[in-house]
Amino acid sequence: MKNIICYCVVIILFSLSACASQDENVFQNTIFHDVLPLSKNEFNSDKNVKNIILMIGDGMGIAQVHAGMTANKGQLNLQNCTHTGFIRTYPSNGFITDSAAGATAFASGVKTYNGAIGVDPEGNPVTSILELAKANGKRTGLVATCRITHATPAAFISHQPQRGMYEEIAADFMNTDIDVFIGGGRNNFSHRKDNINYLDTLLNNGYQLIFNSDSLRYISSGKLAALIHDEDQPRFSEGRGNMLVGATETALRLLNNHENGFFLMIEGSQIDWGGHANLTSYVVEEMLDFDRAIGKVLEFAANNEETLVIITADHETGGFAIINGDLETGMVEGSFSTEGHTPVMIPVFAYGPHAKKFTGIYENTAIFDKMKAAAGL
Repeated sequence: MKNIICYCVVIILFSLSACASQDENVFQNTIFHDVLPLSKNEFNSDKNVKNIILMIGDGMGIAQVHAGMTANKGQLNLQNCTHTGFIRTYPSNGFITDSAAGATAFASGVKTYNGAIGVDPEGNPVTSILELAKANGKRTGLVATCRITHATPAAFISHQPQRGMYEEIAADFMNTDIDVFIGGGRNNFSHRKDNINYLDTLLNNGYQLIFNSDSLRYISSGKLAALIHDEDQPRFSEGRGNMLVGATETALRLLNNHENGFFLMIEGSQIDWGGHANLTSYVVEEMLDFDRAIGKVLEFAANNEETLVIITADHETGGFAIINGDLETGMVEGSFSTEGHTPVMIPVFAYGPHAKKFTGIYENTAIFDKMKAAAGL
């Protein structure tokens, strides 16, 4: 396979119900996934990229990354990225951001208040990178392990004053001809206070509708709305399983082979939820799941050579610290300083053409500016 050197590893997959000891702040490795080491060649950065894939590990700070690396015995697909940097994440109205303001910064390049979805501090709508991509003839997609109307995916397609306005956010999906969206939140489209069934609207607009992740593998072309849970999805070890990897593969399959390219945002949503719950096992299993999706994306980008991949987070959650670990067994013991978010700088990892432009320390809003410049939007 072009640009990829594979090596064999033993994949150990025990029952996920046994992924944690009785103390959920000690992760005992039962999920060991293989890593494809990619060539570190420099890509051609003299022309605009065709595709952009932005991957957001919600709540993922340096400690979360290192915990996943330890649990996977020293290796993550993430390590294939060729360039790294850091972003400052504060919102317009404080010191510590939430996911809504953080995602709006990525999506539209503006600092805004916590809770804001695709609007500036005065409540005015701001154009997102997804909307710009669509206006320039690109295909577009959103994938998340939470409900698709949750703060992070919503900021790329919706314009609402508060993140909890799930039904209004769902209605905004009808205003942009997005090609693929995969996540939970089906009830926000169907069981609504206004009695409008937007599932019928989606069908009339040419979308294929599926309601479980197992069906993703059968979709090979066309527009797709995959609403695979009524509300939020469960955590990886409690029934979500391989949804994120399958959704990533499906989105790439549907968006690729288009002359104008595509923009795709993929969120590993529940790294954040593990931090809020102060559960190391939850954080690590979600980090490992996110890294498996990263592997699929980087493998695609290595072969495509016209795709820029950016992997980052909106903020860190939990004040997570690793207090013990074992690279041979994959054991990770963690501790937390808060049940909320923290204001620390967040890592940015990049791969592909224009990746070197993501080094240094800069504002989270610069992610938008750099993506826009790389794609010539």
